Parts: sequence; C-alpha cells; structure tokens
Amino acid sequence: MFELTNKVAIVTGGARGIGKGISVTMAKQGAKVAIADLLEEEAKKTAEEIEKLGGKAIAVKTDVTDLEQVKQTVAKVKETFGPIDILVNNAGWDRITPFIKTTPDFWEKVIAINYRGVINFVYAVIPDMMERNSGRIISIASDAARVGSTGEAVYSGAKGAIISFSKTMARELARNNITVNVICPGPTPTPLVEEMKESDEFAKKILSGMEKYIPLRRLGTPEDIAYAVVFFASDEASFITGQTLSVSGGLTMV
Repeated sequence: MFELTNKVAIVTGGARGIGKGISVTMAKQGAKVAIADLLEEEAKKTAEEIEKLGGKAIAVKTDVTDLEQVKQTVAKVKETFGPIDILVNNAGWDRITPFIKTTPDFWEKVIAINYRGVINFVYAVIPDMMERNSGRIISIASDAARVGSTGEAVYSGAKGAIISFSKTMARELARNNITVNVICPGPTPTPLVEEMKESDEFAKKILSGMEKYIPLRRLGTPEDIAYAVVFFASDEASFITGQTLSVSGGLTMV
C-alpha cells in the first residue's frame, strides 16, 4: 500500500525538520527524491542518509523565491531522475512576533518564502505534468491558516493563501489527472521552532507547553506529517483533490 516505487519527487525545504521527515519517508516508499533547499550542506547530508538506506536522492541548492532558480532546479531533477511525478511544497519560514512589531521587510520575506515559493514551483512543474496527464502536488500549510495563531499574522495569511491557491489549482488541473492537496501540521518540534524559542521570550511563551492543548496530548513529529504526504502522493489517493487535512492530534477540528 502507498508505494511510490520509481516516482520522482521534489521536496522543497527537505533538508531538515518536517521536510527531512518527508524526504526520508518518501524514499523508503521507493521514490527518487530531490531535496530543494537553501541549506545545501544539510540537504546533502539528508540525501546521503537516504542513499545509505538504499534509496535514491539528490540535493539541489534552491531559493524557492527565485523563479529562475526554481526552473533550473526542475530541469536538473528531470535530467537526473526523469519527469517529475510529485511536488511537495514544504519550504517555510517565520518568527513569532506581534503584528504591530513587524516591518514590511519581514512581511515580504514571510510571503515570499511561504507563498510565492509555492507558486514558483507549481508554475515550473505543471507544464510537464499536464502534458503527461499525471501528477501529485502536496503543499504544507499550517493549522495557523485555519484558525489563526497569535504572533503569526502574516504567516497565517500566507499559509491561508496556499489553501485557496491549491483549491483553484485542483479545479484547473483536474482535467489533466493532477491532484492538488494541502496538509496543515499542528505544533511540531523542528529546528526552526527551536530557533524561535531560543531567540525570543514571546515566542518561547507561545510555543512552550503546547501539548496540553492537543487532545492526543503530544506534539507532532515530522514522520506524522510525512505519512500523510505519502498517502496523498500515492495511487490510492487518486480520487482526492482540493482537500485540506490537519495533522495536529486534534488541536484543530474543522
């Protein structure tokens, strides 16, 4: 079940955290994984881990906010592994700060990484998917997009935009047998989350003790998110498109 044997997948932000969990899990299911990430050395280490497990992976340094770099990455992946079957838009960035204390430069960075990066990669991969009448696009949003999140106003908005964009893409691409779905993680310990907690007392206050609000009484893991991605990427999910799935231990029930 849920095998991805010989499927070619791109995972943006796949070097660490949730992205690493997705990359490794997809490779274990047989996918050939391209890790598109600015963190080149960490991406290479994750690719090496996958290779040691018997999988196939490459690391491609990519700034998701730069469309030309994105196009070059897609071309390199096609040259290395063949046509792209699966796109996982996972790259993201944020800092937890009251909106009134943020600046336009901060807004631009959050929107560029979290939303424009998704648009860039979808724009770059869908021509080939449309020509082949086959493809899976899975974007990682956030439960912040569904219910809001204190200190993450612009991030919540950008992640909400991913949901709306994905629904429209699901409608436009359905005739080409391309499914487009969204996964919204709940609180999940990642290097980025730890950096936020260490750098700001406001963020530490918000993030600490989150598990007590989660009905299943634990934080998520990268693998929790990865299993949902594998399902959406599989043949078994071929009749599911335009959907948003929260993977949050019941924190969000909508």
